[in-house]
Amino acid sequence: MGKLDLITIIIIAANVIASYKGFSDFGFFERHKFNIGSIRRGEQFRMLSSGFLHADTAHLFFNMFALYLFAGQVIYEVGQYSFFIIYIGSLVAGSLLSLYFHKNEYHYSAVGASGAVTGILYSAILLNPEREYYFLFLPSRIGDVDLGIPGYILGIGYLLYSIYGMKNRIGNIGHDAHFGGAIGGFVITLILSPWLFETNLLMIGLLALPILLLFGLKKAGKI
Repeated sequence: MGKLDLITIIIIAANVIASYKGFSDFGFFERHKFNIGSIRRGEQFRMLSSGFLHADTAHLFFNMFALYLFAGQVIYEVGQYSFFIIYIGSLVAGSLLSLYFHKNEYHYSAVGASGAVTGILYSAILLNPEREYYFLFLPSRIGDVDLGIPGYILGIGYLLYSIYGMKNRIGNIGHDAHFGGAIGGFVITLILSPWLFETNLLMIGLLALPILLLFGLKKAGKI
């Protein structure tokens, strides 16, 4: 389980306060959500503010619970200040990729901290790629079989699914924001922790493959 450091508490509190304000104040929600038309008219602040709004309490809970699970790992490795930079940078990166993929869809809108949280997830995996993760509410072992999934496999698999989701418009989910957040977490973590190039160069390459694949597909017009 994650550890509730002060910065994690502050971020969760900011998300809860802004989200509940949005639940009860439609005008506030509309003024601060991610919206392509509004952003292209000059309201770039929405690329940040939308990351603190959520569609409903379930959306808010799952994002904050995921943050709780992974924040402590990143803070332990890089400290609270760098963690905050990764979180905000991933949030903005998620918005930028959404803007890039939907720039001509003027009515496209989105909310949620998913991009920022995915950035923290990908940062945690990059910092500890061989750490094993287990599914909630499922056993960690069946007999002699360990059901843990190494982090680098989880990370690569998640981004491949995100590419599939983006290509096929699966569900009411901002797959591009998730992917953009992962790119932000990946790049910013490497900038803040250059020692990873000496200790985890192979894993850096493996975790970069889905990112290269995405832009290769985009260039080829297949997504």
